[in-house]
Amino acid sequence: MADYIYTMEIRLTPDQLKGVNLVQEVARAAGITLYLTGGAIRDIISGFTIRDLDFTVQGNPLKLQKDFERAGAQLAGHDDEARTLFLVLPGNVRAEIGMAHTEHYEKVGRAPVITPASIQEDLRRRDFTVNAMALSLNEGSRGLLLDPFNGVADIEAKLLRILHNYSFVEDPSRLIRATRFAARFHWPMEERTQQRYDAAKENKYIDHISRSAVGHEIAQLAHEDDPLSVIRALEKEDWLRVLHPHWSAAKVDTNGLALLMKTRQQMVDLGYTVDPSAAVMHFLTARLSDKDIADLRRQIPRKDLIESWRDIEIHAKDLAKRLSGKEAATPSRTWNLLSSARPEMVLFLAVTARHQTVAQKIKNFLTKWRQVQQRIPLPEMTELLITPQLPEYPKIARDVFMLLLDGKLRSRTETLKFLKPFAPPPPPPPPPPRRGRGPKAAPGAAPAAVPGKKPEAVKGKGKGGAAAAPAAAAVAAPAAKAEAKAKAEPKKSQPTAKPPKAAHKPEKHQPKPAAKPPAKKAAPKKAAAKKTKARKR
Repeated sequence: MADYIYTMEIRLTPDQLKGVNLVQEVARAAGITLYLTGGAIRDIISGFTIRDLDFTVQGNPLKLQKDFERAGAQLAGHDDEARTLFLVLPGNVRAEIGMAHTEHYEKVGRAPVITPASIQEDLRRRDFTVNAMALSLNEGSRGLLLDPFNGVADIEAKLLRILHNYSFVEDPSRLIRATRFAARFHWPMEERTQQRYDAAKENKYIDHISRSAVGHEIAQLAHEDDPLSVIRALEKEDWLRVLHPHWSAAKVDTNGLALLMKTRQQMVDLGYTVDPSAAVMHFLTARLSDKDIADLRRQIPRKDLIESWRDIEIHAKDLAKRLSGKEAATPSRTWNLLSSARPEMVLFLAVTARHQTVAQKIKNFLTKWRQVQQRIPLPEMTELLITPQLPEYPKIARDVFMLLLDGKLRSRTETLKFLKPFAPPPPPPPPPPRRGRGPKAAPGAAPAAVPGKKPEAVKGKGKGGAAAAPAAAAVAAPAAKAEAKAKAEPKKSQPTAKPPKAAHKPEKHQPKPAAKPPAKKAAPKKAAAKKTKARKR
């Protein structure tokens, strides 16, 4: 069985994973069953970009609003009828938490009757098989994938399949959604689904679409990776006029939109997390009237998207003014200013800046100055042992980078002069090598006697150590005298007469006869005393 928890953890961004953990902790504290559902599961398995997180709880999520706010989430809107919360989690992660429910349509074009239900019933009322999956985030079943309609198989086959024959009749917004998914994923509709799609389009079921569904589809365009291709696909199917009668591909600033998506990818490659949704909506509606834009904004259910879209030009003008003043008089000051600005503002201003100086500073920030940053650590830093292991290394590296940007470190001499005060002291010299020692004598053994040298007294404590010294000397002295006498006297054991001739000469390697052992010495003191008494008598 596939490990979907592991797949989720490696596919989500670090901020999205933290958001999952936050929602999980709040739901666990409230005793509510929680599932990750819908598009998030589809994109985790398929490998496409994960735009937002969809959660489903078996209970009323509106009661958890204050708990989420205390945990660090921001409320971006809510739907009282569907009992759904729209949140912005820490790290600018968009999330939607809805109640598990069923929908009963009494008549085409009317809003459904919503009733609470289990997660299995909630999956049955969804649009496509690839969206009808749920991943359990609960203790005891965490990692269990619920896939009652075999959505994983359709993801592998790259097909869009509705759950039942009345899918487009009950909710006509699914016609727009099918076109949007086909343009995004480049997946065709399954044969039966295509037939139902064509029949719904011919019978003009789209005329019964609800206003809230229109607002949801407008908001989804802001988060597409290639919004222009989706706009053109919707216009081809005549769905764009459903979102707004005056909207068309001709109203889109195509050049600005293409440059925006290119710059956004450049910032993502540099490690930035950028939400381009407000800027995308700006270019998608660039040639619409202010009244038409206001109508579009009123239909969007998420307040955070409306506010950021409305204020993006104001914030961009303010940042451009700061970049033209003393706050950005030097490259280092400009770097600090743009580093502290919101990435979304830097992205939008990089595309829309009309002042040449402002545009050049942003271009340097994203390209030229990055190359200067990659030169650190300098060879001089390595030479002076200024390495990342030093506690003050981050500050030194930043100061060096700022000086390089401003052109204040132009030569090796200037660089060394600046870095030497921060160099750590040289390491101490290694200790001298120890002299070798002989093998230790066995405990209680006397030291070996050296010929021609008096034996040293054995060190010891108390009477035992003092008594051991004369005993050792008494044993070693006769042995030394006997050895010296044997060397001085001629060998008496050899006969003076010539030996008889041997039949053959002895071989050179024949061993010499051993010398006679020295005569035993009389016991000292007692023997000398007896001789003295005998002479006196």
